[in-house]
Amino acid sequence: MYVIGTAGHVDHGKSLLVEALTGIDPDRLREEKARGMTIDLGFAWLTLPSGREVSIVDVPGHERFIKNMLAGAGGIDLALLVVAADDGVMPQTREHLAILDLLDVRRGVVALTKRDLVDDDWLALIAADITETLAGTTLEGAPVVPCSAVTRAGLDDLLGALDAAVEGLPPKRDIARPRLSIDRVFTIAGFGTVVTGTLIDGALCAGDEVEAIPGGLRGRVRGLQSHRTKVERALPGTRTAVNIAGVAKDGLRRGMVLAPPGRLRATVVVDARVRAVASIPRPLRHNARLTFHSGADEANATLRLLDADELRPGDSAWAQIRLATPVAVARGDRFVLRTPDDTVAGGVIADVAPKRHRRRDPAVTAALQALLSDTPDEVVLSAIARRPLVERAALAAELTLPAGALAATLAALVASGAVRRFGEEAAPRFATADAANALSRQAADALAAYHRAHHLRPGMPLQELRTRLRLDAAAFDAVSAAWDSVRVRDGVAALASFTPRVSADEQRAIDAFLASLRAGAVAPSLPPELLAYLVQSGAVVDAGGIIFDGAAFDAMAAAVRAEIVRQGAVTLARTRDLLGTGRKQAQALLEELDRRHVTRRDGDARVLR
Repeated sequence: MYVIGTAGHVDHGKSLLVEALTGIDPDRLREEKARGMTIDLGFAWLTLPSGREVSIVDVPGHERFIKNMLAGAGGIDLALLVVAADDGVMPQTREHLAILDLLDVRRGVVALTKRDLVDDDWLALIAADITETLAGTTLEGAPVVPCSAVTRAGLDDLLGALDAAVEGLPPKRDIARPRLSIDRVFTIAGFGTVVTGTLIDGALCAGDEVEAIPGGLRGRVRGLQSHRTKVERALPGTRTAVNIAGVAKDGLRRGMVLAPPGRLRATVVVDARVRAVASIPRPLRHNARLTFHSGADEANATLRLLDADELRPGDSAWAQIRLATPVAVARGDRFVLRTPDDTVAGGVIADVAPKRHRRRDPAVTAALQALLSDTPDEVVLSAIARRPLVERAALAAELTLPAGALAATLAALVASGAVRRFGEEAAPRFATADAANALSRQAADALAAYHRAHHLRPGMPLQELRTRLRLDAAAFDAVSAAWDSVRVRDGVAALASFTPRVSADEQRAIDAFLASLRAGAVAPSLPPELLAYLVQSGAVVDAGGIIFDGAAFDAMAAAVRAEIVRQGAVTLARTRDLLGTGRKQAQALLEELDRRHVTRRDGDARVLR
């Protein structure tokens, strides 16, 4: 099923024409009926002469309600541009046409309404002006059909033209990731919360779990309707009403997107190809403040141009758009940029999770171009290159590819050696071969430098290495498991070839320290690094600042354990007498045994754990 969207200047008869074609008055608000002017979106449906059923979204034409027009224009397949014969092309005709052009709506029909109010010569003049206005836009060559909603003259011709235009539309895309941009939210007594919108990219079924994005509210599809008819399964391309269980009306708003949980993510920054409207009075500057519109949502935005200092009328450029509030969009989505009064630019999204880029970097623009490629290999490889060790779920959420195509592309890239796969089967991560090799070299270089600076330590703490590599714990665990040159053990990482070694001078200091310790004399002071080395090697035990010879500690611990086995418990005094040591040493030994979970305190005594 396809969606037809009206467009055109205020009072050119859009709503009256829709009612004449469908028998449905799309003006649903009391204020609309009182003022005779469409304010918000209206909806209807129609069976064309061929038997095809289509949805119709009727949009307001007044310049004050252009945001409402944009909320309805995002999901249309075919434009019904309405121009009144007694008025001709007017300012909102041109702005609506510019919006359709920016949204890449490539099929349309022009309804030249109010045919009954003008003579044939005037009608021909207006039709020629419309044809000239359409030139250079996506609707160039669209048929112009004179008609009257009052007398019904020409309506059959208009229906035939719409039918012919729909005939050439491509099948609706189904990538098994349904999403519905919400354009209305309301409640129905006995049913609860209902949202409406145009469903794209997949089918939605009664009973499906859904998530409202941004916000993350989750619920279940209680019921579905299309054209006021209950359905069990809504197909992509249909105007759909969704009755949601578990989500209150107050938690939802126009612009949120309904999708399966975890399949779509909100973002506050997108990379995009942006084109300026040819009629803007002055260029758009780098860091221009604008309003971003996509689907039914909008957000304040900053336009950061990547390969230019300004965007001249009609020109295109790469840009990173930073949003003041999150929006739920995907690669390939179209958008429009506006100032408070005018539509100034629009384009297509290349990346929904980008990093901040250097300006005028050819590598950045080349990667963005690849993301907009029609070749899955290029799209997926570019996405992985921009985010090494990306999860498959994150790729699925960001790329508008069918799940099967994504899986096949990943398998082919891994088989070719261009991409490497890391981690568990249930949650694999992917990196390009170049990025994986670079990470391995970066880790090895960092560890080599660490070993040179701390040659007696067993290795670098894992958290420090993760931070240097800018990896989260899961990503680090996945990639480090594949490194042959790096050893990860006991919370530290080291080069596989590394073994702590002492110098001759350090060995002499160690020998003197151990000899004094074993003789019971006062041991000389030892640098902290050497003491830590001895503790790590087991040569000595640091029991809370009291240093024991390792072998002597083991022997005393065995004696204490044997005493507890014989007597059932041991006191501090008994330990002192048993070992022939001072109270301080006996207490340190018992507390170390507690820390090692050999003993535990029971009143004034120790018992075995």
